[in-house]
Amino acid sequence: MTVMVDIRSVHKSFGSLEVLKGIDLSVRTGEVTVVLGPSGSGKSTLLRTINHLEKVDRGAISVDGALIGYRRSGDKLHELPEREVLRQRTRIGFVFQNFNLFPHLTVLDNVIEAPVSALKRPRAEAVESAHRLLKRVGLADKADAYPRQLSGGQQQRVAIARALALEPKLLLFDEPTSALDPELVGEVLDVIRDLAHRGTTMIVVTHEIGFAREVADTVVFMDDGRIVEQGPPGEVLERPREERTRLFLSKVL
Repeated sequence: MTVMVDIRSVHKSFGSLEVLKGIDLSVRTGEVTVVLGPSGSGKSTLLRTINHLEKVDRGAISVDGALIGYRRSGDKLHELPEREVLRQRTRIGFVFQNFNLFPHLTVLDNVIEAPVSALKRPRAEAVESAHRLLKRVGLADKADAYPRQLSGGQQQRVAIARALALEPKLLLFDEPTSALDPELVGEVLDVIRDLAHRGTTMIVVTHEIGFAREVADTVVFMDDGRIVEQGPPGEVLERPREERTRLFLSKVL
């Protein structure tokens, strides 16, 4: 199986605060990697470096064989122009914690905006695709609604449809259920579960341990800017080797 995401020796600091301290991680095509860890462990920053929303200080990240944010010339890395970075981002879907929908656009227009503006798809083609995606996330009847008319769970499902509209090679989820009321969490996890069954390559940062156990191919536990432990969910969640992992799981299980 080919490697979709290859992260090598990635370091990232904000001022004097070192947030990522040499991350190495590979994600294979068609697999789901779930990243767990306490707040402040660097999980969200790691996701944001994968699509170059945050620049790395050292190290390199490749997605589907292409270096993200840079081109290599001999031993040197040169940052890509913004236009090229934006083009790379169209291949990497990102679903945020707080939905980030455009409030002034309808659900349908939120979903077609990027394919039309970034990929220059014909509007009619984008609309047809958007209706299919809204049906897939259970919102076929909400195309003409505005985000404010939807529940949090519905808004997050629109955000997932919007990410899928670009037909990305990789989907990143940054705590997609943490802003939701508990009774709405299940409907969003169901959509992500369906994507997993379809073989979508995903990296999911979440606190939902049960979901990780059920859906992940690999569970990664991060703490203090490092990967402490990684492996199949049965190993990491049931028989963790590291004391720090055991302590974390004892508090959240």
